[in-house]
Amino acid sequence: MPQRFETIALVGGGPAGGLLAARLARAGRRVVIFTKRKRPPLVIGESLVPAIIPFLRELGIEDEVRGYSTYKPGATWVLSDDRTISFCFQNVRKASTRYSYNAPRDRLDESILQAAVRSGAVLCDTTATLERAGGDRVRLSDATLAASGGALTRQPDLLVDASGRARLLSNLLDIPALAGDRRDTALFAHLEGVPVIVPGNVHVDRLARGWSWRIPLPGRVSVGLVVDADHIRTFGDTVEQQFDAYLAADPVIRRWNAAMRRLSPVMKYTNYQLASTRGVGDGWALVGDAFGFIDPIFSSGLLIAMDAATVLADAILDGSSRAMKRYERHVLKHLAAWRRAVGYFYDGRLFTLIEVGEEAKQHWIGRLLDPHFNTHFPRVFTGERTTKRYSLGLLSFMCEHSLGTRDPALLRVN
Repeated sequence: MPQRFETIALVGGGPAGGLLAARLARAGRRVVIFTKRKRPPLVIGESLVPAIIPFLRELGIEDEVRGYSTYKPGATWVLSDDRTISFCFQNVRKASTRYSYNAPRDRLDESILQAAVRSGAVLCDTTATLERAGGDRVRLSDATLAASGGALTRQPDLLVDASGRARLLSNLLDIPALAGDRRDTALFAHLEGVPVIVPGNVHVDRLARGWSWRIPLPGRVSVGLVVDADHIRTFGDTVEQQFDAYLAADPVIRRWNAAMRRLSPVMKYTNYQLASTRGVGDGWALVGDAFGFIDPIFSSGLLIAMDAATVLADAILDGSSRAMKRYERHVLKHLAAWRRAVGYFYDGRLFTLIEVGEEAKQHWIGRLLDPHFNTHFPRVFTGERTTKRYSLGLLSFMCEHSLGTRDPALLRVN
């Protein structure tokens, strides 16, 4: 018989937790969010894919987000000094959303959290402590319950870990995780004086080692370096030394030919390409990065998190173990789909396929097939069809069997 989860405690108030809380509170459930309101100065995931826009509309915050963000019409990929590809969302066939935003994450996260509060969720400005309660169960500590100020007088019916890459519940229960084959470090900061090719576009540069992002934000550009962890450490003892020295040393970045100045501290991320093998248990669930985060390329993290929040909300309202397991399978499938797409970027197959496709359009068969490919391939990366079996299967088949004699290693990211 389905269980009615009347009271739900969320540990963490990021976008996944905020959207989940808003949905559940609007459905009449008692939702308490435990989150310490002290955020890092910068958070990875500032460039939003178009599939995020419907979530902003649902929360009623798109106009607010637009006011402090940069309009994002597409993406630009710099593969070498003579190979640049720009991709415009307006040109994607059958797309539901043809634009997006680059958003300062501190303000975006706060907008989502406040939307949850307006929907009826209770916000507790404190860090929650989780404890094992025997077997597969977990509980909030007595001190955490007391810190709720009466919002919770007993243990919640369901505890949701939305703590991000802290992965509190997975670590507490020793839940195994699937790790990708990359061991990169991501360093990023906000700079001024950084040039862009297409205004508003997120820019990805294939570097001599690794890759970089350039995300235009109001009055500044977010610049990230994703480089092998051992290699980046050779550029200095601190993250600031490593970041600044790498910007000065990489030949691709030097071609930007710009007098850049760093405006922020340098942030470091290492614990990604990681996904828990389980997402639900006895009285608990994982959502967002606490469940899994694949890679900063393609800006998929926020999409996976917010998509998971909507599916988990439906499962919680259903209350059956079958619905909760269906949620778990959905997220594992979504993470696996992005892991596959990310792999095609790193091994060079994705952009080799794009080059083959451009050449194919010189012939009538290529021109005949192009509308079909343009319906499916771009919408995998805008987030609209990432979990659709046909679209992802078509991309995989083409990447693995349609490159002809071209060597994808020539566009591999080292």
